[in-house]
Amino acid sequence: MQAGLIYLSRGDVEGLGVTMKEVLEAVDNGFRLKGLGRTEMPPKPGVHPRADSFIHAMPAYVREVESAGLKWVSGYPANPAKGLPYISGLMILNDPETGIPIAVMDCAWVTAMRTGASVGISAKYLARPESSVAGILGCGVQARTSLMALAEVLPGLRKVSGNDLYPAATERFIAEMSALFPRLEFVACDTPAEMMKEADVVVTAIPIVEEPKPPLGAGMLKKGGLAVALDYDSAWSEGAMKECDKFVSDDVGQLLATRAHGVYFRGVPEKIYADLGELAAGLKPGREREDERIFSMNMGIAVDDMVTAKILYARAVESGAGTRLPL
Repeated sequence: MQAGLIYLSRGDVEGLGVTMKEVLEAVDNGFRLKGLGRTEMPPKPGVHPRADSFIHAMPAYVREVESAGLKWVSGYPANPAKGLPYISGLMILNDPETGIPIAVMDCAWVTAMRTGASVGISAKYLARPESSVAGILGCGVQARTSLMALAEVLPGLRKVSGNDLYPAATERFIAEMSALFPRLEFVACDTPAEMMKEADVVVTAIPIVEEPKPPLGAGMLKKGGLAVALDYDSAWSEGAMKECDKFVSDDVGQLLATRAHGVYFRGVPEKIYADLGELAAGLKPGREREDERIFSMNMGIAVDDMVTAKILYARAVESGAGTRLPL
């Protein structure tokens, strides 16, 4: 391991040139190892200093990849109105052999990319392979990385329909992403219902709130469609979730632990089919029929953070990026 501590600012992290394809491969492998029982990841504890806000501690250890550490991350929905990011925090990596901290890095890029990658992994195992239309509710950072991942795993993707509470956000999303993906057709939708009409894969990434008024109800996800929620149960009604043939999560234990507090996931079905680790490890099949409606509740897990941060650390050591600090 590198002597001393490497500090990577957000600019340092973004400058390392790690691609979505690399993150997808790392996250898929992380899920596989999780499914095989080769990770250690307790449910994330957190504090909630303001309404609908959170500050979470997310530790994990991934064997074989040999990545261990903690992400200390906050989400404050009111921040964008103040000119501040919704998500902020730090990632700390430790040497698994000695426990010594080896890196501290900004976690905004990591969180955005691994969250998008989790959408790609959901689509890999649960979407119809010929899926061609994506619907996105909430056109912020996570919408962008989700589309980057979907473009990697769905070769037939041809159209993206977007809707946001703020039309200007939808227009910015379309302007930025159409430049990255000129082969795709982008449509700004006036309502969530319009966004849902043709969508084979629907990604929702709106702010997580304690008392949601879900805009997406039963019957809106078409047969054969895949829903991926990055916003807990803020976007989807109880009826919409329960009508799906399979309900999957990125970590069932964490979902159940969070639901036990009685604030989130009150409408989630009692029967949870699998977590993404079981699918990636081949322990359970993903999609089995063309007409299945499938729901994937992706809360964001520390295993994804650790495998992504390990790539960044290795790249920083190789390139000399960042600032070396003594402990």
